[in-house]
Amino acid sequence: MPRKEVITKNEILRCAFELAREEGIAEVTARKLANKVGCSTQPIFRAYHNMDEVLGDVMDHSIRFFERFYAEYPRETAEVPFLNLGMAYIGFAKEEKNLFHMMFLREGHGGRSLYELINGVSGNVMREIQLAKSLGCPDPEGLFMKMWIFIHGAASMTITGDYDLNRDDTRKMIQEVYASFKS
Repeated sequence: MPRKEVITKNEILRCAFELAREEGIAEVTARKLANKVGCSTQPIFRAYHNMDEVLGDVMDHSIRFFERFYAEYPRETAEVPFLNLGMAYIGFAKEEKNLFHMMFLREGHGGRSLYELINGVSGNVMREIQLAKSLGCPDPEGLFMKMWIFIHGAASMTITGDYDLNRDDTRKMIQEVYASFKS
């Protein structure tokens, strides 16, 4: 008698993440997930107590995915604080619309603050604040808040199709916003 193929929790999570990435988190249902995994819903609920637990793991996996995306995103000049953060964040919105929406535009952010999500385990925001401080900014935290409103707004506009600036134009705009806010 052939041995049954075991569906692992990692395989379920991989498929749930792919489904969220391709179709959005609202489309990660037990039935659609089982179809993507190629099984019934039974292996899903053997590995997970409920779909909320699956969705929590998808969020955690997405956060790690964003952190890798940010770490690997091509770097700009280090002379303009928040430029790398802004370029990567807007780039993520352009390239990963469904994940961006799930992580940064939904209420609750998976139990984390928006700041926690963008700061990540590497201290992305704190590094940029320290850079602003080292360049003589008298209020680097206040500068971050102003820059963040612009950056998050631009990234959010990519989701609706209202932001269509290319990389060079985006870089220039972030630099101009920084220059207007820095003092």
